[in-house]
Amino acid sequence: MPFQLDKTYDPTTVEARWSQEWIARGYFQTSPERPGQPYCIVIPPPNVTGSLHVGHALNHSLQDILIRWRRMQGRNTLWLPGTDHAGIATQNVVEKQVTAEGGSRESLGRERFIERVWQWKATSGNTIVNQQKQLGESCDWERLRFTMDEGLSKAVLEVFVRLYQDGLIYRGERLINWCPRCLTALSDIEVEHEDAKGKLYSIQYPLADDPSTQLTVATTRPETLLGDTAVAVHPEDDRFKHLIGKRVRLPLTNRTIPIVGDGILVDREFGTGAVKITPAHDFNDYEAGERHALARLAILDHHAVLDATKMRQAAVDQPVIELLQRLPVSKARPKVEELLKERGLLEKVEDHKMAVGKCYRCKTVVEPYLSPQWFVNIKPLAEPAIKAVEDGRIRIIPEGWTNNYLGWMRDIKDWCISRQIWWGHQIPAWYCLSCNAEHIVRNGDRITILQGASPIVSKTIPVGCPSCGKNELYRDPDVLDTWFSSALWPFSTLGWPEETQELNSYYPTSVLVTGLDILFFWVARMIMMGLKFMGDVPFRDVYIHALVRDAEGKKMSKSKGNVIDPLHVMNEFGTDALRFTLASMASPGRDVKLAEERIEGYRNFANKIWNAARFAHMYLDGPQSPLPVSQRTVPDRWILSRLNHTIKVVTAELEGYRFDRASNALYHFIWHEFCDWYLELIKPVLQAADHPDGPATRTTLIETMETTMRLLHPFMPFITEELWQTFPHQGHSIVIQSYPMEEPSWDSSEAEQLFALMEQTVNLARTGRVLLNYPPGQQITCYLSHEETTKQNLLNLVLPHAAHLSRGTCKNIAHSSWPAHQLLTLVTDGLSVGIEVSGEVDLQKALDRLDKQISEVERETQRLSGKLNNPDFVSKAPPEVITDHQDRLRSLAQDTNMLISSERQLRSMLGLNQS
Repeated sequence: MPFQLDKTYDPTTVEARWSQEWIARGYFQTSPERPGQPYCIVIPPPNVTGSLHVGHALNHSLQDILIRWRRMQGRNTLWLPGTDHAGIATQNVVEKQVTAEGGSRESLGRERFIERVWQWKATSGNTIVNQQKQLGESCDWERLRFTMDEGLSKAVLEVFVRLYQDGLIYRGERLINWCPRCLTALSDIEVEHEDAKGKLYSIQYPLADDPSTQLTVATTRPETLLGDTAVAVHPEDDRFKHLIGKRVRLPLTNRTIPIVGDGILVDREFGTGAVKITPAHDFNDYEAGERHALARLAILDHHAVLDATKMRQAAVDQPVIELLQRLPVSKARPKVEELLKERGLLEKVEDHKMAVGKCYRCKTVVEPYLSPQWFVNIKPLAEPAIKAVEDGRIRIIPEGWTNNYLGWMRDIKDWCISRQIWWGHQIPAWYCLSCNAEHIVRNGDRITILQGASPIVSKTIPVGCPSCGKNELYRDPDVLDTWFSSALWPFSTLGWPEETQELNSYYPTSVLVTGLDILFFWVARMIMMGLKFMGDVPFRDVYIHALVRDAEGKKMSKSKGNVIDPLHVMNEFGTDALRFTLASMASPGRDVKLAEERIEGYRNFANKIWNAARFAHMYLDGPQSPLPVSQRTVPDRWILSRLNHTIKVVTAELEGYRFDRASNALYHFIWHEFCDWYLELIKPVLQAADHPDGPATRTTLIETMETTMRLLHPFMPFITEELWQTFPHQGHSIVIQSYPMEEPSWDSSEAEQLFALMEQTVNLARTGRVLLNYPPGQQITCYLSHEETTKQNLLNLVLPHAAHLSRGTCKNIAHSSWPAHQLLTLVTDGLSVGIEVSGEVDLQKALDRLDKQISEVERETQRLSGKLNNPDFVSKAPPEVITDHQDRLRSLAQDTNMLISSERQLRSMLGLNQS
């Protein structure tokens, strides 16, 4: 009795069973001793606080395709998983829990709070790992790493101390990005800039020696004028250059400040041509302050509110201090505007578009803030990382992103690596309270280390001060930027600083798959650290995939309600459908515009595969024959030839990271060539008892199904494993089978030529059937001929197949011998198909349908022609899109000629004039 699959495919039960089975059997585990050329990917570690989002689903699906493919090719594959401790994000999560319980981080204290974070991590930190397994990710889960586990913490200490000893880490007072909500420093690339509607204020600064004369200064931040230390004009601006060297009275204060000439800071076309310089509250002003040796007067505290003590130090008028103290920036600005108006110093206020920097975590407006922080002297590390890409040791794909990388690296700024939070790798630096007494401020139990203090940097806790011998040491409370530990990921996860077999085998890793958004956050830093500490690049290829957006190309966000939850669609349509959707849309340089309808479409693709397997099993119970391929039927030889072509295409496209093309080749072969054509062609053979071609056709069907499942497996692992198990096979799982390779004996140009002729014949017959509105089940009579004698003869070989698929009787005779009675003749590429027009055909309705179809073809022709004639479209569209449009136009031209010819025939049958 034939094996029977369930009538419908239920991905939920199949996926749950196989994801557990694969891990239990250890199929994803590896070791350096295994045979095969090493192939390693380290996963971009998702935040331990996270839940699987659609960006993860894209990134991880592409990595899994590569790993499963290479594993099946016999490579010694390691896909190394892990999670990131996500300093600020994790601390925020746990702090909210503590607050909800009526406590606070401060009331717990540092040690107990960190214990709470570890407890949270133990209970909730594996959420995303379990979701990754649900996606089918074939990582070596026994090697799961965490950026704060013991081994990685050791690597972080080693790197920090070595960089410090090499003069590449230093502590300095600099203007940094400060989040007044998270109360920590941020690096430049942790600040997200958004366009906002602001104001441009024109403020009068009276000259000190002639108060009746004012210099009007333009600024977007009037509240920070209290910290101004100069006004700048362009040294070549005839309006103001005579004022350089004079002084102005600073509004609302008891100070005068100089007028300086600065051609770097001042844009003569902006505002009034004069700008204020506030070195403690603006990055450009900070640089200008360095050029002119200006003081830095801060007026904001770490909560971004105006500080009375600092305002007194800046000689702000006492009534102004009383009015502004403890006000946040947003409330201080209108107060300052009001004060300036009262004093007649506000000339005008204009609307002004501006970019506002926000914390990438909490979206609070970031303040430039003067603070002692730890920095990496990055230029010496960046230079080798630039060369590694320039000389091809690292390949960035698509190549277009290479210039983005090089441009950023050539203009790179020192990296602020200290963060004022508790959760993370605490900086291994201590201060002797005795030796650094003049650089230390005590406020009760709180100690603040000022700029100028000398740290003791060590991998172990010092027993005493090496200078004075005292043991009254205070550890720097700051922790390292999360990206510092992540930058070591490719080698720290393989055991560095120990010399391990894993390092020797798997480093450099093979490819990094990542999004553009972390090219500078993470990728560039990994390259710098890998070259510094391993003496080699961390990976050979960097494949940058696009971002996932909604169907309209808009960024997904909960507030917009356009987020697609991968867990929801996996439950709704199946994991394989989501994976295949994302792979098929992963075109280089183009964002993925995702809609649930697309995922549903590929759910239908999974059902199509399932139903094809059900059909196959209905007829595999009979005898089989290992007949040489060359002796099999035309359909058998053709499908194996097409399968062999698909193997070549998929393999080549995966080598080039063209997941979209590989997916589309698989889809076209399975849906159109295998299901739509081959299965229909072999039905007469399989359904007839004792058909002579039956044994060989069953063999071909099994070979094609089994090979196709292996070919498709990296993209759709669950359904392919489930179906592969039902066909004759060797081994326990498709996961560890060999990936299909080209089989020269399957290539058959003859079968391909015969099929192309048969396909043309059937398509013309089907077109005629539709035009004449014959019911699908009605038998029709067709006459075939070809203007080439060779192809006229070949028609005899495909006649039975053409008749079967056309649901009619096909006669291959010379066109001159066709009957004289009414025929609708369709012609393309020298092939003519004449379809008898029976008496019940309504010729007028057929003509109406034909005219409508001609109009549709003409509209589509105009649309495509318009795009190809648009220089902007041609310059931006990928080459393959241009080629596809051109091919489509040629096909439409053939269709147009054929339809117009058919229209003339119908009009003649109706006795109408030709239009």
